[in-house]
Order: sequence, then C-alpha cells, then structure tokens
Amino acid sequence: MSILDNLFGNPTTNHLSPHDRQEVDKMTAELIQIGRMDDFLSLSPGGVFDVQCHHRRARDIGKRMNELGGVDLMISIRQRVQRKLKATLAEHLDHCWKGVGDWKH
Repeated sequence: MSILDNLFGNPTTNHLSPHDRQEVDKMTAELIQIGRMDDFLSLSPGGVFDVQCHHRRARDIGKRMNELGGVDLMISIRQRVQRKLKATLAEHLDHCWKGVGDWKH
C-alpha cells in the first residue's frame, strides 16, 4: 500500500460498499494464505488443483473479485499479493487467473 492509499484509501476499493470491502480484504488474506501454503499452480491436477493445474479456490476468488470490481480490482489485489509473496508467486497467480474476466497478465 502506498502512502497515498494509507491517507485516502485505495481508489479501486473506495467505491465498494463496506461489506464488499470487508469481503475483498478477507479474500485477499485467503489468497496470500493459499500462496504460502499451496501455491497457485501445480505440476499435476488433483485435490485443490483443477485439470489445468490451477488452484480452484484462487480462481473462484479471482472470479468474485472480477464481479466486484473488474480487472482494476484484480490488478490491485495482485499487487498486494506480490508485496506479500514476491514476484514469482504473483506470476503464478497471473497464470491461475487466465481466462477470468478480462485478465490478461
């Protein structure tokens, strides 16, 4: 989060209702936990990973983020994930979210 975000709030979430902001924060924390525990990608399908080796819950979260705020919200959340988990896992999230809404990263 930048200093401006701390002062004025994140522009991608400011327009959301308090309930939706709370949901976004909860899902963001869950994504970070998924990245730490499982990763967003796997070498083989099965369990929490779909046939494309993408983490099922992470994709569901991406779909919900897209519903709430489109690709702008998804980009903002991806940046939070990168700050917490570093570039490699953020790139894995990029691949996991391919095909969700207008996601093209």
